[in-house]
Amino acid sequence: MNWNQVEGQWTQFRGQVKSKWAKLTDHDLENAAGKRDQLVGKLQEHYGILKEDAENQLDEWIAKLTPGKHDPPKKRD
Repeated sequence: MNWNQVEGQWTQFRGQVKSKWAKLTDHDLENAAGKRDQLVGKLQEHYGILKEDAENQLDEWIAKLTPGKHDPPKKRD
């Protein structure tokens, strides 16, 4: 999963973003409309975190959306 996919399907992901970052308002999410930079700015504003931290949080969230991304490596015999 990459950010372009999230942006393209924003209406589907919006609820998940709201659940993950409850301080974001519906207005914030509507205005962001899937734009990563705007969402990063709102995370900084509402959570008092650095831009890099907000970006890292979004990256971690996207990684969790990718099936198999966090599965442990399979052992090779």
